[in-house]
Amino acid sequence: MILDQFRLTDKIAIVTGSGHGIGRAICVALAEAGANIVCCARTQSDVDETARLVRECGRESLALTCDVLETDQLESLVEATMQQFGRIDILVNNAGGAIPRPALKVSERSFEKVVRFNLTSPFLLAKRVVPHMIRTSGSGSIVNISSGSSVQQIAGMAHYGAAKAGLNQLTHLLGVEFAPSIRVNGIIVGQIDTPGAASVLSDEMKARAASKIPMKRLGRDTDIAACALYLASPASGWVTGHSITVNGGADEVPLAFPVPALEEMIHEDGG
Repeated sequence: MILDQFRLTDKIAIVTGSGHGIGRAICVALAEAGANIVCCARTQSDVDETARLVRECGRESLALTCDVLETDQLESLVEATMQQFGRIDILVNNAGGAIPRPALKVSERSFEKVVRFNLTSPFLLAKRVVPHMIRTSGSGSIVNISSGSSVQQIAGMAHYGAAKAGLNQLTHLLGVEFAPSIRVNGIIVGQIDTPGAASVLSDEMKARAASKIPMKRLGRDTDIAACALYLASPASGWVTGHSITVNGGADEVPLAFPVPALEEMIHEDGG
C-alpha cells in the first residue's frame, strides 16, 4: 500500500531546534510514523516537553541540549545518539533564524554568526552524521529547513536570506554528492503562524499577510511537518537535491519588515 511508504518504523531521527514550533511538530510527525526521535535545542525544558509528546506516540525519545553554533556540542549530539540507539537514519536540520535588521546595521560578527547558524552548522552536522548512516544501514535522509527569505526580496533580511540561499545550494549539491545512498532535500518555508510569531505579529498584521497568500491563511507548523515526513520517508525515495516550497502559493512577500531609507541610515552613521 502507498501509505506504507510513509512509515518510519524504528528509524532513528535527529531533529535540531526541536524545542517548539516547527521543530516540535516535525518530531511528533516522525514519531507518529514510527520513528524514535532525538530532540535537541538550547533549552532543556523545551526539549523535555517535545520528548514527552514523542513518547505519547509510543516511541522512544532522547532529549538533549545542544547549541548548534558550538562544534563540540554537535559532536556530543551525534555521539549520544549513537550510544543510545546505535544508528542514525534521518537528520532534520531545523535550527536557524535571525532578527530582521537593515543590511547597513548588521555587523561583520553578526553576519558571520547568522551564516554559521543557518548554513555552516547544518553542513557540519551532516558531515558528522553521514558516515554513521552509511556504516549502520547504508542509507539515510537529510532534510534542511530553509526560508522564503532565501528566494524572495525581503528588506531587512539580507544576512538571513543569503545564509538560507546558501543552504538551498548546499542541499542541491549534497544531494548529488551523497547519492544514491543518502538523500538530501530541503523545505523553503513561507509565513508560518507559530507561538514565536505571535510575540511580534499583531492579529492585524497576520490578517494582512494572509490576504496576500492564495490559500488565504498563514501556514501551520504541521504543514511543514507533513512535508518533512514525506522527504524523510521512502515515499520520496526518488527525490534528492531539491527544495520544496511550502508557502500557500505566495509569490508575493506576505509580510514586509519596516526598514529606514538608505539615506537616513547613512545620515545616522555620519556618512
